[in-house]
Amino acid sequence: MKIAHVRERFAAAGAPWRLAAALDPGDAPARWLDLEVARRRAVRTQPALAHDATLFRQPISTLDDHLARGLRVEALTDIVDGFEPRADDDDAVLDAAGLAFGPPVLRPPSLRDFYAFEGHVRTMWQRRGGEVPETWYRLPIFYFSNVSEVRGPDDPIWSPAASQELDYELEVAALVDTPAVDLPPERAEEAIGGYTIFNDWSARDLQREETVVRLGPAKGKDFASSFGPWLVTPDELANARAGSGYDLAMTAEVNGTDTSRGRWADAQFSFGEMLARASADVHLRPGDLVGSGTVGTGCLLEVRDETLGRYLEPGDEVVLRVERLGALRNPIVARGV
Repeated sequence: MKIAHVRERFAAAGAPWRLAAALDPGDAPARWLDLEVARRRAVRTQPALAHDATLFRQPISTLDDHLARGLRVEALTDIVDGFEPRADDDDAVLDAAGLAFGPPVLRPPSLRDFYAFEGHVRTMWQRRGGEVPETWYRLPIFYFSNVSEVRGPDDPIWSPAASQELDYELEVAALVDTPAVDLPPERAEEAIGGYTIFNDWSARDLQREETVVRLGPAKGKDFASSFGPWLVTPDELANARAGSGYDLAMTAEVNGTDTSRGRWADAQFSFGEMLARASADVHLRPGDLVGSGTVGTGCLLEVRDETLGRYLEPGDEVVLRVERLGALRNPIVARGV
């Protein structure tokens, strides 16, 4: 199942997001089901649903509200599986061409970003004249990022005022959809409601200054994080399981030119191991996001000399793709535009 926040592409400013599920397979579904319209129709047809099932008792607005009611992502399959489109024009079915998509979670309680791909980690340490610390191979390491600057597909991105080195980072994020604490690695992925593409934007010059004092990252990272275009439930990926992840290609392009290419299966740590580390002695909450870290070659810091030859500038468009998760596009604009 694919779940997304949608609204009409040319809706008035401030129009609310609606929760929708894909009706078509593949990385770019053409039709989406408005889950609230489908819920109301199901209750009209079977009034007992509103008494027997929490899912049908209240309106469906956003995934954030759905999780806050104590429901998991997979509960939405009861609406999708029970939907039968009408033969004529069906107001529950939405054409993707007329939709704008938002981040899969609008207000995540927290965002932890890990450092799980050895190719990226090794390159970063080599640039500092060092080797990957032995500790990295034993402990999934993460930092907390900023949840106030979450962006979705097609949302503009601009460089911080003090930075001249804007970079993308190609990652996958997992959504926690149930309360959890002290998860064991072998079962921790049971707490995941779905996966989405994550662009962990970086201001390399600010980040470089911050790392000198061995604290952070902070202002080199907290100005923007992009997620989308939708959330994909784990069952859609199950037959691609390999290594510590999934045998799925991860790519990036800038202005139509390929710049990064890697595979999710190359991760040193699984999301189960990352969630076990994240939940040790603390409570994870529904809506929390956990990032994988950058796949090898997944940023301009690693590949700009042989690809773009520079960092990002206004007028660029960055597109991150992960097989089965879709494509996440963001334009780069001048600050203040």
